[in-house]
Amino acid sequence: MPHVGFDILLRRASLTKHGAFVFTSNVDGHFQKARFPPARVAECHGTIHQLQCVEACTDEVWSAADVNPVVNEKTCLLKNELPRCPRCGALARPNILMFGDWNWVDKYAERQELALAAWLESVEKPVVVELGAGRAIPTIRRFSERQRCPVIRINPRDYSISPAVGVGIAGGALETLQQLDNTLSEVT
Repeated sequence: MPHVGFDILLRRASLTKHGAFVFTSNVDGHFQKARFPPARVAECHGTIHQLQCVEACTDEVWSAADVNPVVNEKTCLLKNELPRCPRCGALARPNILMFGDWNWVDKYAERQELALAAWLESVEKPVVVELGAGRAIPTIRRFSERQRCPVIRINPRDYSISPAVGVGIAGGALETLQQLDNTLSEVT
């Protein structure tokens, strides 16, 4: 389950004129579980909550809500059937970008990123709060630095950032967000 840091982000975003838009490399749907509007989330590496054809016979994705794997605890083998593509019958897989993945269907992520681009055009003074990715996740780092706005990079080990771009804070996301929230509450 999402930790209370998600609640802090959502509450702080609700106090701003344009709210927040999430750009995440996480595929777990935690932001949606934490009540961020799905229309305000861009999942650049896809999501475990959608499926696609392993063969990429179509650029459509569909919900994984009906997939309930049953695993034999002794053998660690799947007891029930793997999901199948409704179009061609091939195996289905999570709609997640894997390393060296030429069959990832990116249409769902592309629609999300178009919505993000439109939102960014409407915001006068955006600020990027980057949590946990640091310099190790290039898609997040490049996104943050491409925005040409202040970046707050929070990471326990990999927090360095050029002062011309933003500020790096050494710490875990939850603890740092709680400290920032407390500080902001004192000054407002």
